[in-house]
Amino acid sequence: MLKIGFSDQNIVALVDCNNFYVSCERVFDPSLEGKPVAVLSNNDGCLVSRSNEVKALNIPMGAPGFKHEALIRKHGGTLLSSNYALYADMSSRVMRVLEDFSPELEIYSIDEAFLGLNGFRNRDLQQYGSQIRQTVRKWTGIPVSVGISRTKTLAKIANHYAKRYPGYHGCLVLLDDDRIEKALKQTPVAKIWGIGRQYDKFLRQNGIENAWQLRNAPEKFIDHYLTSVGHKTVLELQGFSCIEMDEAPAAKKSVICSKSFGKQVTKLSELEEAVSTYVTRAAEKIRAQKCVAGHMLVFLNTNRFKEGPQYNNSAQTTLTPPTAFTPDLIRTALELLRDLYLPGFEYKKAGVMFSDIIPEEDVPLSLIETNYLDDRRKALTEAIDKLNKRNGRDTVFFASSGVKKEWEMKRARLSPAYTTRWKDLPRVK
Repeated sequence: MLKIGFSDQNIVALVDCNNFYVSCERVFDPSLEGKPVAVLSNNDGCLVSRSNEVKALNIPMGAPGFKHEALIRKHGGTLLSSNYALYADMSSRVMRVLEDFSPELEIYSIDEAFLGLNGFRNRDLQQYGSQIRQTVRKWTGIPVSVGISRTKTLAKIANHYAKRYPGYHGCLVLLDDDRIEKALKQTPVAKIWGIGRQYDKFLRQNGIENAWQLRNAPEKFIDHYLTSVGHKTVLELQGFSCIEMDEAPAAKKSVICSKSFGKQVTKLSELEEAVSTYVTRAAEKIRAQKCVAGHMLVFLNTNRFKEGPQYNNSAQTTLTPPTAFTPDLIRTALELLRDLYLPGFEYKKAGVMFSDIIPEEDVPLSLIETNYLDDRRKALTEAIDKLNKRNGRDTVFFASSGVKKEWEMKRARLSPAYTTRWKDLPRVK
């Protein structure tokens, strides 16, 4: 395998929030500490975040909530609906704290971030990792684990053990060759970052059971059977940094907004409310990355798991000129929806997808139509976005999105929006 150009002297940290959704809930409701707590997916369906106490009850991730609710309550625990506004805000707070610990920060997901630590070689990295943990916990209330090693893949493995073995106190540094070998020998191939289910099955069939065996697999085997991603994974396990820090992720090339309804929907008016809401959310995301969209698709689905007549269809159109002005997008989306809608069906899901997304400065000029970026429509959307960001989502909303929204997904166990809605701010008595 070609190793030229790849450094084996990098130092990377992975900071991962522990049981993130549950931890966010516990920050504002300390009575949940020490009790079995799980957060449910959309429509209060399956478990998407579990406290350690729930894991100790051998309840798997993704299990239907209703099947295990009695057991959790028997042990004094509870199930909660997903509070995405709270989780997104708490994630932002954690990431802002991490910015103080390294100029190189890559936000990998809502609860994970990589830190480049090449400039910290002369520091006690075990102590520095512990300082990161303590500071994040003190300033946000969120517990995190820290794994430090030579590559992102090795940092992932270090974080895995830091989180699961109390003796490491939430921080593990894997820079010593002997410690790396010991960790890799104990890591099944299925637990390696980038190894999927099919790869796992294939490698085990060929006698490769753990990360150490994959790291030292014959080059002919790797060249013949592994893809470029697999090659990078092996090099990363060998300590060569192949997956670079991505401090400024590229703008998304497409934006999708879609959710299952909380009930079966038959009325066109309710579908219009849902599609208007989804367009509003997607437009906010597009504007947040200072882009416009040139193509829109609207889709409509019935419940394929339910007996009865089925209908799944979509309609699309080109947006000329490209735009992110919500009223125009809603108007176009509703025209597509009315073409799609057929009465007599029970609809379970609708959604919108925007593609052909380009930066605002690259919008082509038009002699026929004025782009919203060049008139007061731009100022209007900026004012609305600013109000909603400062005072909470949907402080200002479009009437077509509805008020009651009886079609919305079920969230019967939803906690307050502690950090994003004024009326939900915790009160000190």
